Amino acid sequence: MKIRTLLLVLFILFIAGFVALNFEQILQPTAINFGVTQVQAPMGLVLLGMLALVLVVFLGALVYYQTLHLMEVRRITREAADQRVLADKAEASRFTELRQYLQNELQATAARERELSDRISLKMDQVQAALTQVVEQTGNGLSATVGELEDRLERQFPARGDHA
Repeated sequence: MKIRTLLLVLFILFIAGFVALNFEQILQPTAINFGVTQVQAPMGLVLLGMLALVLVVFLGALVYYQTLHLMEVRRITREAADQRVLADKAEASRFTELRQYLQNELQATAARERELSDRISLKMDQVQAALTQVVEQTGNGLSATVGELEDRLERQFPARGDHA
């Protein structure tokens, strides 16, 4: 229990005890002046009634302000929930945009890889063709050199089958 509530309860009990102890004096009639008229009534009972009226007005005001406060809290809670929903939608939209961007980048990267692979393949084919040509030229050159050597050898050393 909060200290404020405890003090309020103790104060109400104190007033109730005071009224109970002095109830006979509270009910004794006396002349009460209301400004326009004068009436014989128990002064304590009138004051107790006024206290009760002030208490009712105070409680009414308390309920009114508490209700306004609760309505304001609900409004703010609704607005916060709406803002949270908007933020979630915006976040989802950003995730969707990010996913789309990444997919586009992956597709672009895959296209670049295919292009590079095609270039490399073309370059390899060109290198292979050039290498084949060099090997053929080297083979032809060697064949020509061997043929020339054979001719020289035949000229220098005629065939033995011719002299026999």
